[in-house]
Amino acid sequence: MTKPHLDEKRVISAPLLDQPYLLLFLAPLFWGGNVVAAKLVVGEIDPFLLLASRCVLATLFIFPFAWKHLQGDWAVVRRHWPILMAYGAIGYALFNGLLYVGLQGTSGVNSAIVQASLPMLILGCNFIVFRVRARWLQIVGVLLAIFGVLLTATHGDAARILTLDFNSGDMFVILACFAYTGYTLALRFRPKMNIMSFMAVSFSGAAITALAMLFSFRDGVTEIASLGSASATVWAVIAYVAVFPSMFSQVAYARGVELVGANRAAPSHNLIPVFGTLGSVIILGESLEGYHFLAATIIVAGIVLAEWAARRKA
Repeated sequence: MTKPHLDEKRVISAPLLDQPYLLLFLAPLFWGGNVVAAKLVVGEIDPFLLLASRCVLATLFIFPFAWKHLQGDWAVVRRHWPILMAYGAIGYALFNGLLYVGLQGTSGVNSAIVQASLPMLILGCNFIVFRVRARWLQIVGVLLAIFGVLLTATHGDAARILTLDFNSGDMFVILACFAYTGYTLALRFRPKMNIMSFMAVSFSGAAITALAMLFSFRDGVTEIASLGSASATVWAVIAYVAVFPSMFSQVAYARGVELVGANRAAPSHNLIPVFGTLGSVIILGESLEGYHFLAATIIVAGIVLAEWAARRKA
């Protein structure tokens, strides 16, 4: 998941990429599917191996499309490559690494609902870090969303918040959301360049980081060798997360922003937890509990309140 800036040129010319609302439907669909796909192979592939496979294959996949843009942006890349690779390390590798580890201990539904709070976390951190002005109703909305996340992490037992008794899997997903929040806030400093160049270099940073995590936390050689006996489902999931959430969603969202503007495109991110939840129920066979509905209602109420406050005239 990412929200990269665009330059003024069109990224790719194709009939599909002239349909903004279809693109803004497909992008969150693929991002929501990331949770479902990763949960589908829990116990079949190590989360760090899944992360490394995704990042390496995504990097190899994107380079042929990005090559001509990299040539044009080479001066910018050479000057800013450490920070460009850091975007990938945090926004792609760290975010997805924490998410995949978290899914070992929580449900896809829980993960999707927790990620629904991302817009509010970003709003809140923008206010804290950059002192971006926020109305008090927006702050209330942020606090509501955070409470909904905590309710999910305690599986509906709000009293456990007082004792800090949280599900460990949910906590990793929450940490993943904070990693992505940091990445999003840092995008304001992103060097101006073609999106394909940005993705290629940042994906390279993600691939290096993911491999470092694999060899730091696991026996990397043994894990990589295990791919030789991996099931067809595992390979299908690797292919999906390496191509669709990694590249297709990025390009689809970026093109959608290019066509209709960031303000009209932004609400499409609220579809990510919707698709993640639906996929978890339909594909994974997970059940929806009462606290899921309550937490989702609280988070949505927070988002709506913050959006309404932001649109009010000063």
